[in-house]
Amino acid sequence: MAARKNPLFDTATTLGKLFGFLGVSAICGVLVAGLLVPAVALTGTTTSNSINFFDNLPGELKIDAPAQSTKVLANDGSVLASFFAENRVDVGLNEMSPFIKEGIVAIEDSRFYEHGGVDTTGILRALAATAQGGRQGASTITQQYVNNVIIESQVSSGNSDQVKLGNDKTVGDKIREMKLAIAMEKKYSKDDILKGYLNIVYFNNNVYGIEAAANFYFGVHAKDLTLPQAATLAGVVNSPAYYDPITQPQHATDRRNTVLDKLLSTGKISKADHDAAVKTPLTLNIQKTTQGCVSAKMAPYFCDYIQRLILNNPAYGADPAARERFLYQDGLTIQTTLDPKLQQVAQDQVNSTVPATDPSQRNASLVSVEPGTGKILTMAQNTNYNPAAAPGNTQLNFNVPMKDAKGQPLDGTGGVQIGSTMKPFVFAAWLDAGKSMSTELDGAQRLYTTNTPWMNTCGPKPQGTYDPALGQTLLPNDDANHYYRMSVLQGLYQSINTITFQSALQLDFCKIQQMATAAGVTQGKPIDGNPAAPYDVSQISSLIGTNEIAPVTMANAFATFAAKGVECNPIALVSVTDYQGKKYPVPTADCKQSIRPEVAAGVTYALKQVLTKGSGYNIPVNKNSYDVFAKTGTTDGNTQTWVVGGTSGVVTASWFGNYQGYGADWFNQNVTINGRFWPNVDGADLAGTQWANLMNAAAPQFSTAPFPQPPASMIGAPVRTIPAQPSTPSNNGNTNNGNGNGNNGNNKGTGNNGNGNG
Repeated sequence: MAARKNPLFDTATTLGKLFGFLGVSAICGVLVAGLLVPAVALTGTTTSNSINFFDNLPGELKIDAPAQSTKVLANDGSVLASFFAENRVDVGLNEMSPFIKEGIVAIEDSRFYEHGGVDTTGILRALAATAQGGRQGASTITQQYVNNVIIESQVSSGNSDQVKLGNDKTVGDKIREMKLAIAMEKKYSKDDILKGYLNIVYFNNNVYGIEAAANFYFGVHAKDLTLPQAATLAGVVNSPAYYDPITQPQHATDRRNTVLDKLLSTGKISKADHDAAVKTPLTLNIQKTTQGCVSAKMAPYFCDYIQRLILNNPAYGADPAARERFLYQDGLTIQTTLDPKLQQVAQDQVNSTVPATDPSQRNASLVSVEPGTGKILTMAQNTNYNPAAAPGNTQLNFNVPMKDAKGQPLDGTGGVQIGSTMKPFVFAAWLDAGKSMSTELDGAQRLYTTNTPWMNTCGPKPQGTYDPALGQTLLPNDDANHYYRMSVLQGLYQSINTITFQSALQLDFCKIQQMATAAGVTQGKPIDGNPAAPYDVSQISSLIGTNEIAPVTMANAFATFAAKGVECNPIALVSVTDYQGKKYPVPTADCKQSIRPEVAAGVTYALKQVLTKGSGYNIPVNKNSYDVFAKTGTTDGNTQTWVVGGTSGVVTASWFGNYQGYGADWFNQNVTINGRFWPNVDGADLAGTQWANLMNAAAPQFSTAPFPQPPASMIGAPVRTIPAQPSTPSNNGNTNNGNGNGNNGNNKGTGNNGNGNG
């Protein structure tokens, strides 16, 4: 009688095929010993040769940290936003509940602490089950970790198309994974491997690693997982979609109970704990795993600014793709300058000024800077940070330039015309030239022809005229009552265009440009490809603010006056640190004395009077409690309105208007905004109110030290001067005048590119 063949070793069976393959492999070496004998128990000459064979095989596994979540923090450490390609937070074994460590071993690889990376017992058991028509996994935790590391490496390198899953793998792929698992066991401890596995494994719903999974499903840290919670998550990894606790709660519960049975059978938990856990309902506390600035907890436009600072800077990667990986995968902690309490006040103020969906579709923004440090404390605007096309939605940042200093995009609008907030820089140039602010000039002079003797030693003579003989209008003031001789000081605090022009007529335009640049004013939009070009004074209308400047630039420039002439670059980043604690360079404020302290003192001295008897006298700021200064600004048609100023501790730029154009449709005259009808909206109105409310909240939290007094010679006694040109009639105070070579000078005129006082 012929002997019966054992079906398990019949070469027609799966197991028989494997052993046939292994037999052939053994001829070429001792692969069988390397694969089927636990590395921790290998002995003898044959075994030693097997180990050498594995040591010499190419393709040694390189373990890089898996992609981790980046956190953007406010200045108090609170989280503003997260960025991630995979939602993951790496933690140590000591930061994981013992239930999850024991549960994952019990259900995934009960012999984890006995084998050397490849479990021969498990392989034989799995093959026997397959031969009998069943199904049982044989991959150890180490093998699964190897597989995850390979996948993670390919994804991180941008080679997702090379990832092989399940049936896509060849025998060669699986043999390589076994080899790498054995090599890993020789290099790393069991605890290191378990830690790595629990930090890399997928838990569905774009959640990777046990810390993120514990937070997403249960709202707790991994170290605080209870027995039923840990058993649930341990069960998910085998088939994350099938055992998803959200969409497949019964599958997840059944699998959890299987994990609990395994823990009981291996003696890791008591019968009482097992039974109590089995009876516990599956109760989830889902925490949304959102990322990016759309999901920022506050200050989404500041978040976008931070994102751009990282993506634009070569210090964070050689090319855009590298910088994107840095932001989304390197587990950064980005500490910023944003003050969350003040930011909330700022956001509430712009929302109150004009809601995002207001039918007027006007806009408002607030940005604050700390003098002497350049730190950006607030950055708010009234729109929704949303890419969808709908009223009130935009991802354009009203507060920042279009590009950074190196020409990289910031997604900013580049600013709007600044109106009379330009006048303090003309005034500063006047003082810097050694002139007294008490000098009287002819405020009735409104005629400026092609023969007007402007001087500019930096370039050609400034262009533009206000000359009725050329079909243009006369230079206007805000009203009919200020066409007379007055001091330069009065001309500033009451925002008189004609006095600004008479001041500039006695100055070198080059010095005015240099003064604005010294304070930190650069063009918001590129000029000849240079986004950091000096303030343009090629047109005489630039004296009263026809150039477009970003609010953060204006806030920072006025902060130079508040800091006694010390100019700083505006900064938003405090530190950038990766998951390993490595620190990366951040842009510095590079503070320097750019304006003489006595000149800065003269400017703040004058601008304090704007709030007591000038164009901003009705702004409701606490001007009697501490020193505070400001300048208003209003452009043609009241289209753009501003207030910029602050204390020695905080300076804020406040803007109300629109970023879409300057035509009559956008004039803020006879317009209803937020349910209120306005005949005219001037700088002191909506921009002034939101500025005051923010400053009233901000000032007590920072320095309110008094501003220094300027030298007596700078204040001086009134000095009468001979007017540069014959005076012209006031034209009865007509406020719809002003051209200036196409750039009107009246804040209520009809020109498209003009500015006036306010």
